[in-house]
Order: sequence, then C-alpha cells, then structure tokens
Amino acid sequence: MARILVVEDERDIALGLEEDLTRHGHEVEVVRDGDAAVRRGREHGWDVILLDIMLPYRDGFEVCRELRRSGVKTPIIMLTAKTQEAEKILGLEFGADDYVTKPFSAAELRARIKAVRRRFEEDSAGVYRFGDCEVDFDRAEVRRGGQRVDVTALEFRLLRTLIRCRGRVLTRDQLIQQAWGPDTYIGDRVVDTHVLNLRKKIESAPARPEFLHSVRGIGYRFDG
Repeated sequence: MARILVVEDERDIALGLEEDLTRHGHEVEVVRDGDAAVRRGREHGWDVILLDIMLPYRDGFEVCRELRRSGVKTPIIMLTAKTQEAEKILGLEFGADDYVTKPFSAAELRARIKAVRRRFEEDSAGVYRFGDCEVDFDRAEVRRGGQRVDVTALEFRLLRTLIRCRGRVLTRDQLIQQAWGPDTYIGDRVVDTHVLNLRKKIESAPARPEFLHSVRGIGYRFDG
C-alpha cells in the first residue's frame, strides 16, 4: 500500500484521514504547517502527499511550488474548502496532480489516491519520442533537439494526456478531466489557449501542426 504524507492543520480532519487511511493499509504521517510540509515532503519514499491549502507559516500553494522547484515528483492532491475556479487552476499550475474540495468522502479520497498513483506509475515508463521532441516521464521534462523546453506543470499534464491517448480524438471535457482534474469547471477557450501554447513549444510550424491536431467541433488528437 502507499506511504502518505498528510499536511493538515485541523486536528479532527487530520485524525480522521490518518485513521481511515491506516485502516485501509496505508502508512501515514501527519504534519500541521507549511514549513514542516516542505521539510518532510522533500524526503524520499512518499507515494502521495495530501496537502491542505490553509496552513500556518506557508499556504499549500507555496508548499506545492517549493516542492516542485526542489525536484519533488511525488503526486500531490490538494485539499481545500475553497471552490473558486481560479484557485483550482492555480494549484494545478503550481504542480498539483489533483484537487479535492471539502467536504469529501473517505471513499472518494481513496479513489483519488489510487488514480494519481496509477498515473504516476504509468508516467514512470521512460521517454516517449516524436519528431525532434522527447517527453521524459521520469523527470517530467520535455526536450526538443536535446534542449529542455520550458513547459508548465499543466502543459506537461496536457501533453501527457494526449500522448497516452494518441490516435484518439479527445473532447475538451475529457482533456479537462484528465489534465486539470475532476470537478474543474473552465471554458473551452481556456483549453484552446493551453493547446495553442503547447503547440508553439513542440511543433516546428504551429500554424500547420504535424502532431497536435484540431478536430473541428470535437476537440484534439495527438499523432506521433
């Protein structure tokens, strides 16, 4: 089972998470502030980090950003009572893998943990190459002509989703569910903007894409 770091300053919630996850066979450690989260999160061996946003010293956004800047690849699920779309997108941009809004059921959270672990294991399969690009799932990097391409965490998840489903047409809703995460509500224009930005980074001629194609009236397809 998983080794899970729970970052939650509300004692009752932290205790409930620890009891439920331990009962289902997971090894759990709880920390209650942002500084401790960064310190413990940098250590190796975690399978998942459950990260609350409202924390003492540093909030969850700062913790997530600092961990990703430190090279930590551990899947992060953010826990929050906030439901504003902008805050969900911000957490994902900083490198979170999923977002669960309180109140949530224990069963839902366990399912999210299972899903992010499965995706993480799939992404650890190695390097995928197309054209003059290579996507390194182990390092969460995109390189083009041997040079690292500056992509955001969200752009990487979007590309990863398209590569996994290469040859298939994905609707914008499907891309939102896979790249942004469940229960994220954004408009089609947001998806289109991110796809356009991604094209500029992986295509030799973005206006005439070779790999990331638009399918009129439906969504997008990756051929590579």
